[in-house]
Amino acid sequence: MINVQDKFQDIRAAVKDLCSDFNDEYFRKIDEDRSYPKKFVDALTKAGWMAALIPEKYGGSGLGLVEASVIMEEINRCGGNSGACHGQMYNMGTLLRHGSERQKKYFLPKIASGELSLQSMAVTEPTTGTDTTKLKTKAYKKGSNYIINGQKVWISRVNNSDLMILLARTTPISEVTKKSQGMSIFIVDILNAKKNGMTVRPIRNMVNHETNELFFENLEIPEENLIGSEGMGFKYIMDGLNAERALIAAECIGDGYWFIDKVTKYTSERIVFDRPIAQNQGVQFPIARAYINLEAANLMRYKACELFDQNMSCGAESNMAKLLAADASWDAANVCLQYHGGFGFAAEYDIERKFRETRLYQVAPISTNLILSYIAEHVLNLPRSF
Repeated sequence: MINVQDKFQDIRAAVKDLCSDFNDEYFRKIDEDRSYPKKFVDALTKAGWMAALIPEKYGGSGLGLVEASVIMEEINRCGGNSGACHGQMYNMGTLLRHGSERQKKYFLPKIASGELSLQSMAVTEPTTGTDTTKLKTKAYKKGSNYIINGQKVWISRVNNSDLMILLARTTPISEVTKKSQGMSIFIVDILNAKKNGMTVRPIRNMVNHETNELFFENLEIPEENLIGSEGMGFKYIMDGLNAERALIAAECIGDGYWFIDKVTKYTSERIVFDRPIAQNQGVQFPIARAYINLEAANLMRYKACELFDQNMSCGAESNMAKLLAADASWDAANVCLQYHGGFGFAAEYDIERKFRETRLYQVAPISTNLILSYIAEHVLNLPRSF
């Protein structure tokens, strides 16, 4: 169902060709074993897709968020799960937009070549959740290092990444004029951190996302690993979060098209009472509505990504794209599962796996209710509800 006018056909075709070497059975086995699709991610890296957002002068492809979103969409549309690799895409923005030239010259070529990976970001905490300004992980300066103490939760790909973006409070909230001030961002060498004060505790969950709880006890980070200015971390991290939401929207859209492709084929071939079940309007209409909603979400995804690439404000658009796409993919998932009947629950059809994976995005990386609150307050100028 790719529009012939789609100007990203070359990217789609190349990603699809790569994904053809990693079929449904590959991802099914990865899911069953709760393992990480390293061969797949390595292939993406070797092909240059994981360096899409890195400027050419640092060894990357120099593409924009629009193109990065197409890559993520196509992976999910082919039956894969971009959750294994999308972190490098949206984490990149923090380093690209706010890192020093020294940091970019050191890290970006190594990330582009695959020598290093930047798959992980540590922001969320157990007691604060989305109320990021109340985070309790602290960093204080001691000589030429920062000392980190605190805890993070739902932190993905820590055991399959070399680097991590970490947000910590460097000035107590009681000492700042705005609660969003006084937080700073650091680049963490994960292997070194594991040996010197960071403990990683895996969290088994509904989907096969390598997810963890982190504990920091006097972890030392060199001051040169501070990104940008001390105290400006919250502002910097928002750039990354807008990119994250737009990319997640693209992944949901990829999931949605996968479900629609699957259910239209199956219902057209499934004969009950001497006719294909797709001939019944009771079956047709929910599928058609799910497809319409996907197409609408797709447009908002492109709008959000284009604004991001133009360095324009895109908070509202990124949030709306994420909500619309998450809802559309979930509707498509339910339709697909429903009309496959019992077969939809069989692992060999992959629907139950994709069903679990796309359900996550009703909750993460930001819940639908918080998006609605954001739009109500910041777009419609309604009173703040919390």
